[in-house]
Amino acid sequence: MNISLENIEKYFPEGCTEEEKAKIKTQFYKELALKMHEFYKGKIQILPKAGLYGFNWFNVWYTPGVSSVSTTIRDEQDRSFDLSNRGNLVAVVSDSTRVLGDGNCGPAGGLGVMEGKAYLMKYLAGVDGIALCINNRDENNKPNADKIIDFVKMLQPSVGAVNLEDISQPDCYKVLDVLRKECEIPVWHDDAQGTACVILAGLINALILAEKKIEDVKIVLFGAGASNTTVAKLLILSGANPSNIVLFDSKGGLHKNRKDVENSPEFYIKWELCKKTNPECINDIAEGMRGADVLISLSQPGPDTVKPEWIKSMNDKAIVFTCANPVPEIYPYAAKEAGAFIVATGRGDFPNQVNNSLGFPGILKGALMCKARQITDGMAIRAAQSLAEFARKRGYHADKILPLMDEHEVFPQVAADVAMQAIKEGVARVNVCFDEVYNTTLYDIQQTRKTIDLMMNNDIIKEPSSEMVTEIFNKVVKSIVK
Repeated sequence: MNISLENIEKYFPEGCTEEEKAKIKTQFYKELALKMHEFYKGKIQILPKAGLYGFNWFNVWYTPGVSSVSTTIRDEQDRSFDLSNRGNLVAVVSDSTRVLGDGNCGPAGGLGVMEGKAYLMKYLAGVDGIALCINNRDENNKPNADKIIDFVKMLQPSVGAVNLEDISQPDCYKVLDVLRKECEIPVWHDDAQGTACVILAGLINALILAEKKIEDVKIVLFGAGASNTTVAKLLILSGANPSNIVLFDSKGGLHKNRKDVENSPEFYIKWELCKKTNPECINDIAEGMRGADVLISLSQPGPDTVKPEWIKSMNDKAIVFTCANPVPEIYPYAAKEAGAFIVATGRGDFPNQVNNSLGFPGILKGALMCKARQITDGMAIRAAQSLAEFARKRGYHADKILPLMDEHEVFPQVAADVAMQAIKEGVARVNVCFDEVYNTTLYDIQQTRKTIDLMMNNDIIKEPSSEMVTEIFNKVVKSIVK
């Protein structure tokens, strides 16, 4: 029997435990990914979008005709957004120092992830992306944040926005803050802002279902890297009481007595949160979890990072987001067994995927369409609200708090809401109406999918053999199920 990825659960051996199923899926996707990336030599290519109706059309697309494009942009630089692909192009920039849960993978190590971001941008929102992994190491192989900043600043004239990705802390804080202030195009750190945006969206709906209010709940944030510090920031801006928030890093709770953070100026964002949150100066995670309403974990991959007994000590109708990849800090079935009411992870093969893939395609599309100069915190919060509203309108419950990635209408909705917020806040170069952004985004999505379908149906994109997929699956099953 050949394996179909769309119904993979039905191929598990009889008597397979939930933990074994989770391990099989994780290992199978990893091994299949390696084989498929080798098969296709990556997953992104560059194709013309203008036709060639005869050989003389080269005189239009290149010299001598294209000279008029150059001189027009010379006289008005912003015309580059309309006369080139700049207006729909995002650079996905990384130094590959913190690639998913795999850490520092060397300058080229992040290419698979960056191409993946570009693939999602195109398929989900019709945005073109280019993967740019850079070598910012010095002679001692130490990464230099200033080199990323300089690179992005020099890159600005060629792209409409920049998506920063997989940059280790503390460099990620400085890089984002400097570039947001000093660039004339949006600079978005998806590991931080994107993750925070989608988590906020999921939490909005989870709190409604749990009949709790954000200003009243006790929230524990396990992990205090770029993602969770940004989550904390957006939660506070959205009404959460800082006194009810406790963050934990590898050394314990963040609070006003953490001299190690105070004396590390490069961790200035963590120090700001030390002063605002955890007034009781709780240091122990088990203590912090007692009586908590919400756990948001962006820590080390599990499945034993978050303990069941911690969840058992939480309040009734506990909300548990365990978002480490590729393996959540605790598997959803174990969190539910420990008493969690709503459980979310970063993975699409479990219910409630709080993955930034739901957010960044629409957010970037909306910013591009109004030619925004930046993506503000207000735009990120509006995107979160848009995601939550979409889920409520189509129907939501404890195992479906967010839109799914295959609900393609959500991305035009987010794009339009973000563009309207940019105009409201005065960071847009042009005024566009909601319907224009929505309809254009929807059209671009449909065109992208028609193009991919056309190439697949005509064997331009070749389908891998089902026998190959099945062989990998069976090999993984044998290695896990004894």
